[in-house]
Amino acid sequence: MYVKLLSSDKFQGFKDALTSNPQVKVKVVRQTEFYADQSTVTTDFITGIGTVIALMMALGALFGALNTMYSAVAARTREIATLRALGFGSGPVVLSVLFESLALALAGGIVGGAGAYLAFDGYGAATMNFQTFSQIAFAFAVTPKLLLNAIIWATIIGLLGGLFPAIRAARLPIAAALRDT
Repeated sequence: MYVKLLSSDKFQGFKDALTSNPQVKVKVVRQTEFYADQSTVTTDFITGIGTVIALMMALGALFGALNTMYSAVAARTREIATLRALGFGSGPVVLSVLFESLALALAGGIVGGAGAYLAFDGYGAATMNFQTFSQIAFAFAVTPKLLLNAIIWATIIGLLGGLFPAIRAARLPIAAALRDT
């Protein structure tokens, strides 16, 4: 049953009057709460699919970062060996590769976040609610918190993607690397 009250302030009194009556067994909720409750299965499904897709994309980004950084180390084998021959230890070599990976990841995270904000903030979409056979409309909201989380994830992926190539760069044999062109 739908009831329209004169003021939204009167909702609590109306609810108390109905729920305190032992002859009437009703659940009194606002219309927005009712529709939110009706769409939980669809909302959970969309959230689950979005999480799976985000994890697959993060894994792909990790492999992309690994590939990029391994290529960067392979292209600079002679330069890395020269630095090591000049007295730079493994630590500075690892840090330089990790710093490069971090810089690329931060730049990519910032550009990707800006692109997502420009393309999707406020974008409206709709889907079918299979519980009630009604339509659920929603709008994407790219919030500052969401952007910060995306940049943090990009940084973590960049650091993980640069870790193994950095260790490989630090372990390059100096003499063999200087001979290779």
